[in-house]
Amino acid sequence: MAKKRVEKPKREFTKRQLSQWQRQKKRQRLVFSVGIFIIAVVLAVIGAGWYINRYQPLHETVVKVNDTKFNMNYYIKMLEYYGEGYSSDFMYSLTDRVVEIIQQNELVKQETMKLGIMVSNSEVDDKLKERDPPLTKDYRDLVRAGMLVSKLRDEYFDQQVPASAEQRHVLAMLLESESQASEVKTRLENGDNFAELAAELSLDNLSKTNKGDLGWHPENILSQLLGTSVFEEHAFNYELGVLSQPIYDETKIKSVGYWLIEALETKEDSDEVHVQAMLLASEQEAQSVTARLEAGEDFATLADDFSQLSYPAEGGGDLGWVTPGMMTPASEEFVFNPELKLETLSQPIRDESVNTKGGYWLLKVLAEQSDRKISDDDRDLLKAKALDGWVVLLWADPSNKIESYLDDTKKLFALDYIMKD
Repeated sequence: MAKKRVEKPKREFTKRQLSQWQRQKKRQRLVFSVGIFIIAVVLAVIGAGWYINRYQPLHETVVKVNDTKFNMNYYIKMLEYYGEGYSSDFMYSLTDRVVEIIQQNELVKQETMKLGIMVSNSEVDDKLKERDPPLTKDYRDLVRAGMLVSKLRDEYFDQQVPASAEQRHVLAMLLESESQASEVKTRLENGDNFAELAAELSLDNLSKTNKGDLGWHPENILSQLLGTSVFEEHAFNYELGVLSQPIYDETKIKSVGYWLIEALETKEDSDEVHVQAMLLASEQEAQSVTARLEAGEDFATLADDFSQLSYPAEGGGDLGWVTPGMMTPASEEFVFNPELKLETLSQPIRDESVNTKGGYWLLKVLAEQSDRKISDDDRDLLKAKALDGWVVLLWADPSNKIESYLDDTKKLFALDYIMKD
């Protein structure tokens, strides 16, 4: 026979116990509520800090081109792209250049739309995937701008560049001084070979490599190929078959210079030498300056007048204290010669590891044609020049409203954001 289950008597609280229990529950609820409130406040503070310090700056407009705005996040992506692999110091030097790139890309995009030239999103996405490694969609605008420029050049400006034009076949070489150019001119007039002399002596890479033969070109192309405006003034004005007089070109960069150096003092038990130096454009100029120094003229004054050095620590060619490795090998051979007597002026030291400006051209026009077909390479140069001019006009157009709100503080924020991430 089953036993009956005995019910436990229900516990009854006294009024005093019930009151204590209710007070305890209230305290627990209060403590819980305060805890939740504190957590909420902490999260709010953290969230506000994140919003103020990270989210808000990233979404602030920093560049504007007409009605198109670009925020800090976009700017940082572009700065990361162009500064990848470089130090923060180098990246800082890019901060303004990246702004210009963003502005120019947008100007091109807006103007090409007016011309009916466009690139679809699918074309851009395909181009993104072609990169190694593939680019994300953050760089769509960058890729689109490149594709639009290619279309402009190959479609729009191709129609504006003629298929043929007046052209001349030109020989040229660049020499370092008027005296050398006159000497070479005499040799050519006496029967020496232009190609052989250009290959040996020309200080311009294109004319040296091609043994002086620049080939057939329309006007303005030679100036682009050689990096000088001299040929715009001379190549199409000279009589056929006549060797020119030496033509001075003050802007042409050449890979040669001549040092004049004095070692002023040395430090005991040290490789340091206090040096003053000047870098001159030709041996002829170096010899002329040497003669003036030997006649008693001041080194510093002449260095300020003639030297092409861009980095003297002090004025007047004073390089300060130098140690091995700070100068070029050609100049250090003189400076650190153990038998060198202090305050002895060097002879002109030829150095082909430095660049100087200025030289003298000899040119000769072999033939001309009034309507010769322009080569594909020359047409590409003409199209590129037309494109560059078109972009310059976009910048100059007063109807384009181009603005940047980046100051030094915002630039540093962008760099700090990149470095921390």
